[in-house]
Amino acid sequence: MLKLKDFQEAKERVDQVILPTPLIYSEAFSKEYRNKVYIKPENLQRTGAFKIRGAYNKIMKMSDEAKEKGLIAASAGNHAQGVAYGARASGVKATIVMPAHTPLIKVDATKNLGAEVVLSGEVYDDAYNKAVELQKEYGYTFVHPFDDEDVIEGQGTIALEILEELPNTDVILVPVGGGGLISGVAAAAKQINPNVKIVGVEPAGAASALAAINEDRVVSLKEAETIADGTAVKTIGEMPFDYIREYVDGIITVNDYDLMDAFLMLVEKHKLVAENSGILSLAALKKLAEKNKNVVCLVSGGNIDVMSISSMINKGLIERDRIFTFSVQLPDKPGQLEYVAHVLAEMNANVVGVEHNQFKNFARFSEVELRVTCETNGSAHVEQIINRFAKDGYPLTKLS
Repeated sequence: MLKLKDFQEAKERVDQVILPTPLIYSEAFSKEYRNKVYIKPENLQRTGAFKIRGAYNKIMKMSDEAKEKGLIAASAGNHAQGVAYGARASGVKATIVMPAHTPLIKVDATKNLGAEVVLSGEVYDDAYNKAVELQKEYGYTFVHPFDDEDVIEGQGTIALEILEELPNTDVILVPVGGGGLISGVAAAAKQINPNVKIVGVEPAGAASALAAINEDRVVSLKEAETIADGTAVKTIGEMPFDYIREYVDGIITVNDYDLMDAFLMLVEKHKLVAENSGILSLAALKKLAEKNKNVVCLVSGGNIDVMSISSMINKGLIERDRIFTFSVQLPDKPGQLEYVAHVLAEMNANVVGVEHNQFKNFARFSEVELRVTCETNGSAHVEQIINRFAKDGYPLTKLS
């Protein structure tokens, strides 16, 4: 397996192209999850993700003969840009196969770096199969996104930076897709400090690493269903699995609602935008058993399209009870709308939508249903609003 010296040599190579991404201490996440939380913002990295490290390291170690054949890679987006950037810097042709539904921002960014893009399949595994087919047809040199030791070596340079800046790190939370990132980070970190705990984070709908650990062998999931498209991988890499068994202390899974929650908090508190896969580590904080520790969350990428940003913010607001929709049954007589508006104003809740329906409630003809959507300060505020109406004899039904 890779030694610390290998990662140090890789660091010298990737330093030629990467941007510095110093740790950011998060007072907000620290307070909410009772740890000293630091963010490693690889979403601010060149090409918008950590992937440039492994891809560039791999290309720089290739022979001239391998480069002359042209490069091919399969990627959900970020590895694609890393390979495209490295290929352009080396004057090499690159072809990238991406899943058909890859966010447009990632497709365009890859094309703008000079690579030819082929869209194929629903998830990464489908794109990979197409890339293998093209490799055999045209003789390209394959640059695997995670099942490659040179790629793993490049990704591990992140651990060197984290532990140089924060030597007393207790836990590093790392997103897991195919496993290349956590393999490099874990191997490098453990050789610097064997006591640092490395925890992988997977989307619950695509937990291929956890499945492999449970079976003690690499297995393929039937499907990969998650909004974290960059980690929608059905089968973890064979090589990463060996590294995970050797160096990783545990795996946490998070659902899509956890991701929405973390996304909103990152945007609101730090003015940072990250893609859904990139914030897996932040979403895992609520499930981390350790408390009062120095925890580094590796935010792995920031390539997300504007429509997805809007959707994540809106859903995140609902998930954190910042948007509260309720229905209430009111007497069918004048002044009731004014009463509801007065109570909400008194409770400092801002009304953003109202639906008043006199004809919907046929169970009790003397009443009408009112549906209200309002902005609140969170769950505690919502509870206060519910209790205030209940005190007046008007129980609310929470709709979202």
